[in-house]
Amino acid sequence: MSIVAQSLESLEYIVGRDGAVGWDTVEAAMQQQIMAAIAPHPVNPIAPVCLVYPQTPEQLAGVITLCHQQHWRVLPCGSGTKLAWGGLAEGITVVVSTARLGRLIDHAAGDLTVTAEAGMRLADLQAILATQGQFLPLDPTYGTDATLGGIVATADSGTLRHRYGGVRDLLIGMTIVRADGQVAKAGGRVVKNVAGYDLMKLFTGSWGTLGILSQVTFRVYPLPDVSQTLVLTGDAQAIARATQTLLSSALTPTAVELVMAPAWTELKQADAIALLVRFQGIAVGVSTQTQQFTAVGQALGLEVRTLQRQADAAISPADEVALWQQLQEIGEPTAHNRAITCKIGVTPSTAVAVLQQIKALVPQLDLAQIHAGSGLGRLRFAATEAEQLPQIRQLCQDQAGFLTVLQAPQSLKQQVDVWGYTGNAIALMRGLKQQFDPSNLLSPGRFISGI
Repeated sequence: MSIVAQSLESLEYIVGRDGAVGWDTVEAAMQQQIMAAIAPHPVNPIAPVCLVYPQTPEQLAGVITLCHQQHWRVLPCGSGTKLAWGGLAEGITVVVSTARLGRLIDHAAGDLTVTAEAGMRLADLQAILATQGQFLPLDPTYGTDATLGGIVATADSGTLRHRYGGVRDLLIGMTIVRADGQVAKAGGRVVKNVAGYDLMKLFTGSWGTLGILSQVTFRVYPLPDVSQTLVLTGDAQAIARATQTLLSSALTPTAVELVMAPAWTELKQADAIALLVRFQGIAVGVSTQTQQFTAVGQALGLEVRTLQRQADAAISPADEVALWQQLQEIGEPTAHNRAITCKIGVTPSTAVAVLQQIKALVPQLDLAQIHAGSGLGRLRFAATEAEQLPQIRQLCQDQAGFLTVLQAPQSLKQQVDVWGYTGNAIALMRGLKQQFDPSNLLSPGRFISGI
């Protein structure tokens, strides 16, 4: 019996015949997603042996225990939407997907907490929460298919982080499977947890290098009654002043986005910068705040458009939900897209100026978006503009920020430092990796400095 056949037989014993799929029978689209995360061999491309779908936490633990015993390198994933992001893994034998771990464990509506398995799709969880008038304030990339575990692993929160914080702020408990297959828990089902190490923050954004999430607990919030968005366009300096006025005011928007997107039909000029401000809550509060900020925009000579939605009615008078959906979709490159997608961070007060400078460096810029409150954002441009990456990275670093290459052709990822980390925490990160995964079996090479 071949090694491949023996490996499949061992895994099938744990997850069943349908749970272990030989590489040759994995769907082509999923193969492409997986191979986008793996460093290509310079001579003979080597694919993983199989894709495994545990259906229970016990099966997940059993699979990882076997991989640890056999010294198989593992690439964890959920639905695979963000496998093309980040560094390239090396020498992967088994891909483990949590996509079939999708059960709701507990929804304590009165306590505003929810616990679910890591493979549950965010869209499915939102539908469940909506029946109780609640929601999880995350709007990540690929929000339709993204799983809870994948969102945590990549720390991809979206525009709502301005009001509700990022993934780290919402995650209050989790269950993980360690690299040796042992199960560990952290946090709980209450909003305040004060005992022990805060593993939730450590695992958020760890890219599957420390352990595999099997269960997560989040705090949730009531659905807002009304949602209203202001779209401000005009002179860039006036946009900058309006943004700073908003951020220093007592107004409480849920999202504040600076956007430059030639592909976005809401912008009339390809090089225009738009300020999107979303207010949500009870009707009187939203109305008062939108009126106040509309006056600010008009006083600065900006054009102000208003879009609004009632929770219990159709979109009126303009499609506010569609506007945010379109903006999110523009930021979702497909696996076939050879464009370069980057995550950036800059000082919030310089965000408008940085967008203008990036546009000057990359005239064919497809998308530039910055969360005005945090300075975190996203860029996308053609791979033919790759020679500008060092200059854009230096521009961000000059503003006490960073640039990380999320998605790009594999050949480019092999030539550049994807993460571009310049801090002094490498030794600490390596120490944590050694503590949690001493054999370097989980997502080897995916994280900063090849961790």
